[in-house]
Amino acid sequence: MGSEPRECVPGQPARAPRRAWAEWVPLVLLTVAVLAGAALWFVGAHDAARLVWAAVTVVALVPAAWTTLRQLWLRQFGVDVIAVLALLGALLVREYLAGAVIAVMVATGRALEEYAQRRATRDLRALLERAPRQARRRTPDGGIEVVPLDRVAVGDRLVVGPGDVVPVDGVVEEAATLDESVVTGESQLVTRAAGEEVASGVVNAGAGFGLRARRNAAESTYAGIVRLAGEATARKAPMVRLADRYAAAFVPFTLVLAGLAWLLSGEFLRAVAVLVVATPCPLLLATPIAVVSGLSRVARRGVLVRDGGSLEQLGRARTLLLDKTGTLTAGRPRAAEVVVAPGGDRDEVLRLAASVEQLSPHVLAAALVRQARERGLPLAEPTQVTEEPGHGVSGRVDGRMVHVGQLAGEPPEWAARLGERAERAGRSAVWVSDDHGPLGAILLEDPVRPDARRTVRRLREAGLTRLVMVTGDRPGTARQVAQVVGVDDVIARCSPQEKAERVREESAHAVTVMVGDGVNDAPALAEAHVGVAMGATGATASADVADAVLTVDRLDRLADAVEIARYARRIAVQSATVGMGLAVLAMLVAAAGRLPPVAGAFLQEGIDVLVILNALRALGGGLRRRDLPAHTVELIDRYAGEHGGVRDVLAALRDTADMVATRPDDPACLPALREVHRRLVDEVLPHEAAEDRQLYPALAGPLGSAEATSTMSRAHVEIVRLVERIGGHLTAQPDGRLRRDEVPDLLAALYGLDAVLRLHLAQEEEDYFSLNPEEGSTAPGR
Repeated sequence: MGSEPRECVPGQPARAPRRAWAEWVPLVLLTVAVLAGAALWFVGAHDAARLVWAAVTVVALVPAAWTTLRQLWLRQFGVDVIAVLALLGALLVREYLAGAVIAVMVATGRALEEYAQRRATRDLRALLERAPRQARRRTPDGGIEVVPLDRVAVGDRLVVGPGDVVPVDGVVEEAATLDESVVTGESQLVTRAAGEEVASGVVNAGAGFGLRARRNAAESTYAGIVRLAGEATARKAPMVRLADRYAAAFVPFTLVLAGLAWLLSGEFLRAVAVLVVATPCPLLLATPIAVVSGLSRVARRGVLVRDGGSLEQLGRARTLLLDKTGTLTAGRPRAAEVVVAPGGDRDEVLRLAASVEQLSPHVLAAALVRQARERGLPLAEPTQVTEEPGHGVSGRVDGRMVHVGQLAGEPPEWAARLGERAERAGRSAVWVSDDHGPLGAILLEDPVRPDARRTVRRLREAGLTRLVMVTGDRPGTARQVAQVVGVDDVIARCSPQEKAERVREESAHAVTVMVGDGVNDAPALAEAHVGVAMGATGATASADVADAVLTVDRLDRLADAVEIARYARRIAVQSATVGMGLAVLAMLVAAAGRLPPVAGAFLQEGIDVLVILNALRALGGGLRRRDLPAHTVELIDRYAGEHGGVRDVLAALRDTADMVATRPDDPACLPALREVHRRLVDEVLPHEAAEDRQLYPALAGPLGSAEATSTMSRAHVEIVRLVERIGGHLTAQPDGRLRRDEVPDLLAALYGLDAVLRLHLAQEEEDYFSLNPEEGSTAPGR
């Protein structure tokens, strides 16, 4: 009933799939033969009709007997033996019509199985067939040569033409428009700027561009996905083996019942009737159809599961362990805040730091450069660049020597306070200094994924009862993330070996899933019943040992996979149980002599079709999440994009509040306050009003009612009140200086607005923007 494993790797052609109609040919031929026999019977040619039906029975018996004998030779005892005995018994008692009906029944089951398997694996086959096999490489003399994919080395400069599949992971040398849907599941085209990384397997949807190879073909993202796709269609699922375990009881029961019916009645015909209605298509076909259908559905959601066994285990899971960095958090640090010395310029500090860091390979350097480019800052080319590991990078920018990294010497008072604040907030401070001292600091954070909290809630609803976060990070930072996402337990400062040991302990009590990202998670993934790797960024060691890989950088797809796996498993068990139950009832009736073989064959045919069609239900349903209307998705994209600008105003608001708190008599204080108030009125308040007017009504349907957004509307009212409160203080300062008695209430309004706005943005991104199946996990500012 299964298929032999086969391997498909980049550079080798995939075996051509069977034509869409091929699985129906045997069924059609057998059905035509049975109908031809019926026609002969009705015209009086009874002997000819029996001969045709006997031939149909033999045609079905020979391959079924060969398969059964081969399984017995391999010491595999399955339910196939009952079908063979039923066909053989029909021949012995000359019930040729019953045998022909059984033959059609078996052929129908096989055809339905192959149809479901072909439909279920078409997404995986698409991956195999699209594997790139060659690349265009620039030559030293400026030409272009076409080379086999295995000859591409790290550092090679390639050319990706319009419509080409990106052959290896690399860095684009100029802006590129890409279709990443096959690899990530994201349907919208994306634009990658020069210097950004792209994964192999995505399609160039725009003009040709240059690509510098970052990995060779074997180590690239698409090669890893292809390997998983090949394995996903090759292995036999435990649910199928479970059917064979059922056979250990079902087959003896059938044989005993058939023997008793023959012994007590003296009629061998009753034994044949029992065998006919016991033909076990519910076990042979319904369970693998449901499981393979589940594999297809999770693949379309951006989750590649290695085999049906892993899917079945995922559907039984009760405990989930998650790594923090790269799993619950983005895994890439971002500049959360730029703090400058008194009188400094935030944009200039960030520009200087990013200019120096352009040549550094450090992950923090990439974060600074990315942040500066997002803000549209013009970066200068640094000279005299030196890097001291553990201390930072130095270089000359626009004639001044700039150091980015640790702060040397005794820090000034403002810098000391800033360091304490960063430590309390769990952020890393990157100091920017010149020859005269520190200019400012860039506070970096690894933000929690916007979809993490919603995903945790969905996983609990799907039946996971224990969720644990394991991380090598500091306890304080780990606790903050755990509180945000809502896990049951957190284990910090955990080494890879300790992670693996913890997974072993949890696995001893319940079916356990481990989700991780990076090489350090590989041992823990290997220990879990189901190891899930966040593999959207490349084929790492974690993906190599995992049982499933998220090919899209969204954690909520894990919840999709769990819900689909539970639904597929429930359908599989339901189909097998109902089919076996009906078969047992029919067997008892046949043993009593009330159901002749021909009628039993037709009855069993109906039972088989019923349970197989029920198993096909696994191709749809089971997901709690509903896709949003296109108009709502468009609104979410628009307002998510505006959050970056709101966060810029927030940074200015915090700087101004600090200035009012520390230097209220500074002549620059009141102008700064007026400017931040102007930006609040002109930029923030219109954004919040438009959300209340357009976005929240559109979300009422998907969220169930307008009440779901009422608390967020109340936050808008509070934001307006605090902005007006700040404005009231400004109108009371006619002489250009802040009055001392006004400072406490003004500070309360400024810091209160800062807190309310930050919480409001976070809630929107977690509760609303993460609803978008395409862009929710990459909301600006997150």
